[in-house]
Amino acid sequence: MKTPYELGNQNQTTTWEACIQFYETLAQRYPTILRFSQIGISDAGVPIHAGVVSADGMFDREQIRQAGRPVFFNNNGIHPGEPEGIDACMALVRDLCLEPEHLAALGSTVYLFIPVYNVDGSCNRGNASRVNQDGPEAFGFRGNSLHLDLNRDFIKCDSLNAQLFNRFFTAWDPDVMVDTHTSNGADYSYTMTLIHTQADKLGGGLGAFLRERMLPVIYQGMEARGWPTCPYVNPVHVSPDQGIVDFLEVPRFSTGYAALSHTIGFMPETHMLKPFKDRYESTRALLDVTLAFTVANAPEIQALRRQARQTAGRTHWPVRWKVDETRCSKLRFKGYAPVYSASLLGDYQRLAYDRSQPWEREIDYFTHFAEETVVRAPVAYVIPQAWRAVVERLDWNGVKMERLGAARTVQAQVRRIQSVQSRPGAYEGHMFHDEVRLETGLQAVGLQAGDWWVPLDQDKARYAVETLEPQAHDSFFRWGFFNSILERKQHFSDYVFEDMASQLLKEEPELRARFDAWTAANPHLLSDQQQVLGFIFENCARYAEPEWCRYPVLSIFEHP
Repeated sequence: MKTPYELGNQNQTTTWEACIQFYETLAQRYPTILRFSQIGISDAGVPIHAGVVSADGMFDREQIRQAGRPVFFNNNGIHPGEPEGIDACMALVRDLCLEPEHLAALGSTVYLFIPVYNVDGSCNRGNASRVNQDGPEAFGFRGNSLHLDLNRDFIKCDSLNAQLFNRFFTAWDPDVMVDTHTSNGADYSYTMTLIHTQADKLGGGLGAFLRERMLPVIYQGMEARGWPTCPYVNPVHVSPDQGIVDFLEVPRFSTGYAALSHTIGFMPETHMLKPFKDRYESTRALLDVTLAFTVANAPEIQALRRQARQTAGRTHWPVRWKVDETRCSKLRFKGYAPVYSASLLGDYQRLAYDRSQPWEREIDYFTHFAEETVVRAPVAYVIPQAWRAVVERLDWNGVKMERLGAARTVQAQVRRIQSVQSRPGAYEGHMFHDEVRLETGLQAVGLQAGDWWVPLDQDKARYAVETLEPQAHDSFFRWGFFNSILERKQHFSDYVFEDMASQLLKEEPELRARFDAWTAANPHLLSDQQQVLGFIFENCARYAEPEWCRYPVLSIFEHP
């Protein structure tokens, strides 16, 4: 039983319809090996499917979890213009069904897969959206029906796909995930490059295991299969000869999202300029090698994941990381000479790579990341019940929460937003806040019956911390879930407030001191009535709006 890719000229990828029909036929023929079914729908109403391969016919996720079976998860087609994973997964599942020795090698591990994740984009088929890519002849589009990049949607969950994925991933809790992609960027000799969950960010024994044990075996295995592989080529400056740095996969991306559940994630990025046939075969090799390692080392991976989930005694949480420029290692790299020449289109120097000048040498490789922002670990968070969208997303990800049955007063850390720098223009449908500065303090706060108590002595603590701490890379605050607190709801009429402002400066010594400091620092603004009155209005105590710029989520540091 051949896949559409195998029946073609090795420069064609399957359509969504042919892919689903292939799996449905395979599942009908081999019902004791493969279970394939619809798990939801997309925003355009297109069915989304998933499959489970099991050597002994155990398919139910609850039975699999109770039995402690390892789960290897393969996600494909999040960017349908990068389709080699869709076709490689089809052949892998087919081989598991048809070849007894292949199936037996799976052991107790379950092979879980989504054949096409961005089904809307897959059905939006053409051949012109991947400007620099060598094949296939036709393929899907990167955006979904809402024009969203689904590999930026795992935290904000604007799409039905992401909402489904959050619940699906949480229910199955995979040990290892491979999410297949194609790369844009520099030119070099490798067909396959690899993004992995950043080991320092993954942390503890699990991060060390990934860096010291798993990655070397994967690279060796790919070399043995005839597909030398290197880390994702993310140049420090312009071209890889100047060094490369690991990609920091924050939780908006699939591998960063997986890390919130202590799942080891890989994002294979085949090189866009290599023929589709080579990209397909190297992706199949990467799936085989990574799956084999997972099967052989599953007990240790599972034990390290359990260890990573232990939060007892934890006093601090890192929520932001940065490249550790003091720790530079070396990487043997095979590249092409970068060449600069005058552009024929404009007055600038353009970069090209000369394949007639290959080179191989050691380059700088920055693979370590340091903790940039660390927060004190609270006992729990409290989310006021009004913020339903936030509570919803915590629930989809299995975060344990309880509703308060009665009003109470607690000592809580209250944070105010001092300043925010936002990305200019829309980013994936949101006004994304690049930087945020906070002012914090402890005070007695009244909680209402129905507010949500989120304890951190639980398996899903990391997801809660990295979404509820405002400074975290992909916190709900940075994605704009709390934007309404950044706006004052009342203002003033200048012709009336002018006299009141003078009186406020007399009545409030602290305001007077702030105003004097402000005028000394901003003499050029004293001719602007709105600036002058606005400063007094926003800083006076009498007309303060307590909710303005107050972050709604509270941190509790003592058990009530």
